Amino acid sequence: MADYQYIKTETDGRVGIVWLNRPDVLNALNRKMVYEILSAFEAYDRDEDVRVILLAGKGRAFAAGADIEEMAEDDAVSMELLNQFADWDRLSLTKKPVIGAVHGYCLGGGFELALVCDLLFAADDAQFAFPEIKLGVMPGAGGTQRLTKLIGKSRALEWIWGGDMHTSKEAVELGIVNRLYPKDLLFKEAIQYARLLSEKPPLAVRLIKEAVHKAVDVPLQEGMYFERKNFYLLFSSEDQKEGMQAFVEKRKAEFKGR
Repeated sequence: MADYQYIKTETDGRVGIVWLNRPDVLNALNRKMVYEILSAFEAYDRDEDVRVILLAGKGRAFAAGADIEEMAEDDAVSMELLNQFADWDRLSLTKKPVIGAVHGYCLGGGFELALVCDLLFAADDAQFAFPEIKLGVMPGAGGTQRLTKLIGKSRALEWIWGGDMHTSKEAVELGIVNRLYPKDLLFKEAIQYARLLSEKPPLAVRLIKEAVHKAVDVPLQEGMYFERKNFYLLFSSEDQKEGMQAFVEKRKAEFKGR
């Protein structure tokens, strides 16, 4: 992996770990940091030895929002010319599963980054909010869209209009967070889940992710058609043959992602 200024990367077996690493500013996201996160995600997506990506934050927070000082003097034209959210759009194209481990503040752009993850685990001290309205703006990297798809229109409006902090317990109850852990166990539990997922057949994991994401955006019948095509496609894989043969022979399957 490349040398990064604002993140750190490491691997644990078949799990690629991306650490947000600006702890002095609670991992506030500037443009260079988002680009580095994207670069790490894309590198892990290409790496055949990595099957799952785990995203976590160093220090006292996951990410306390965007770097406001960086944006304070921007205008609409400068943002358009910068193509401000192009890297964010590419993050959502990651084909491998992305697990987020959230502790402390998860605010604004940090919350939007968490919502890019396929599954979210949170510490009991995690706090979620979209405080953009208090700055005279709104979420712009998918917050209004992803949160609404997760919790519905009325709840999303309440959270985004209010700009207030919400606990990890609330986030679990609304389906934003999958699992809740004591802070000192969060990373241990997240990496353990990621390791288990990395043992599953990679092609099946990838096509399941595609089908579930498709279900969010298309009518049922179109989603069913997409699901069926992916189901048929897996029957041309070596992993399907290995998985079914291992079942017949009552042994553990050895999946290779082919």
